[in-house]
Amino acid sequence: MDRAERFWDRFAAKYAAKPVDEPDAYEIKLAKTRQYFTPETQVLEFGCGTGTTAVTHAPYVHRIVAVDISQKMVDICKENAKRAEVENVEFLKGTLFDVPETFGSFDVVLGLSILHLVDDLDAHIQKVHGLLKPGGIFVSNSACIAQVNWLMKLFFPVGAALGLLPELNAFDAQTLTGSLQKAGFTIIEDLTLNKGELTHFIIAKK
Repeated sequence: MDRAERFWDRFAAKYAAKPVDEPDAYEIKLAKTRQYFTPETQVLEFGCGTGTTAVTHAPYVHRIVAVDISQKMVDICKENAKRAEVENVEFLKGTLFDVPETFGSFDVVLGLSILHLVDDLDAHIQKVHGLLKPGGIFVSNSACIAQVNWLMKLFFPVGAALGLLPELNAFDAQTLTGSLQKAGFTIIEDLTLNKGELTHFIIAKK
């Protein structure tokens, strides 16, 4: 079990008990994402957390495959899906790179509040590009934490070392959009809907 997995297993229950941050912004993001859904849409979500977004989107698509590195998060996902009587979402433990080839390619990939938690931004975005069908859509929501003040930047590694924070990948918005374009994506929308304008909600097309 690696460090990230241990962190999220330890914080899964506490994370699940938190209300959605900035619910108005969250609802806008849901609506914008659904513009790309049809009843035949095949969706992949990586870093799915408690499964709230996957379960919410489930009635609008054919199938969702959702993965998370934490088994305790996956267990919560399954409980949430059962409670909502959702049957077209498959929750699996693993990373983006563990998605079985037998699932084929996807129409839409969701990477929400996850890219700033991965160690290799370019590799993950390139993998997403490879998993999408031609013309497929990648929806991401990422904290560009390189843009925070210097005091917060000092706290991030200390917090991670103490087990208070996950390990963070501090990139800025230009690095993120550059990585998407380098992988072959065309950016359709790049919005800052949350307070502070550090979080970029990006819709990109393969």
